[in-house]
Amino acid sequence: MTRIWMGLALGFGLSACGGTPPFNGGDETPADGGAGSVVIPDAIANNLESFTYNPDTETLTVRGIAADGSTVESDYRRRPALDRPGYQAYTAQDASNGRHSTAYVAAIDGTQAAIVGSGVQYENIYAGGAYSASNYSAPETATGESGLAYYTGRYVGLLNAAGSGEDLTTPNPGEDPSVTSAQAAEVTGDIQITADFATSNVDGIVYNRVVPDYDSSGSRDPNSATPLTVADLALEGTAINDNGSFSGTVERDNEAKGEYGGVFGGVGATQVAGAMRMEDHIDAFENEVEFGLFVLSECEPPASGPNCDLTP
Repeated sequence: MTRIWMGLALGFGLSACGGTPPFNGGDETPADGGAGSVVIPDAIANNLESFTYNPDTETLTVRGIAADGSTVESDYRRRPALDRPGYQAYTAQDASNGRHSTAYVAAIDGTQAAIVGSGVQYENIYAGGAYSASNYSAPETATGESGLAYYTGRYVGLLNAAGSGEDLTTPNPGEDPSVTSAQAAEVTGDIQITADFATSNVDGIVYNRVVPDYDSSGSRDPNSATPLTVADLALEGTAINDNGSFSGTVERDNEAKGEYGGVFGGVGATQVAGAMRMEDHIDAFENEVEFGLFVLSECEPPASGPNCDLTP
């Protein structure tokens, strides 16, 4: 298949070291799952140092995502019109010639995650993901099927590609398009994660993946009746650490395309949150990079959990 989308961002800003985001409500204490802090893999954290999210007041402060690699803090604006199922949207842009950034975030009882991605400007983007849990204890399981738990819900991602652009600041008269920023395109989908707490293993899949800002040919068209459908991504099996954290490989058609990480939260691991980063995984695009997000509650048989029903 011929890739038809060229001219994507080819570079990133300086990568941040793996870090630990703060809890809800502004607590700067790192996530503690009982056995130590949750460390975000470097590839996923990238430029995102941390975030502070309060779902009650709908406020989000992001630390990092700066052109100079600094850990400056920015208060993002709430943007309900950009919400995706299960996730709140926030954006930031200083001026029409300033870089535009989009953030998606969600929290369930202190288990939370966020991704932040700038639009392409000067052939660069700044992006990253982070997650934490305010408490964690593994289910009281024995062996075999008694250790299985299922987590289902929605997925959202951000691409290093121009999206619909409705949140961009109007350019000043005579401002050259070469100096302005794009608004990042989104990816939506569904996700299921299966954990076996008897063997301390987790895996999953992201499916029904769609790029709403592009049509089925890969051309940018936010109003297309047939948006671009893209391939499923498998979350390969990996170990669950004593503090509920995990990290593993994202694959498409048995080929490694990136990395995912996350943490279980709640008494009995009733929630899970995480983020992921993939590259070179969408046939229609060239040089694509995607940061993704999941915050899920347990789906207890027979489909009694709050995220079990994925009916639109």
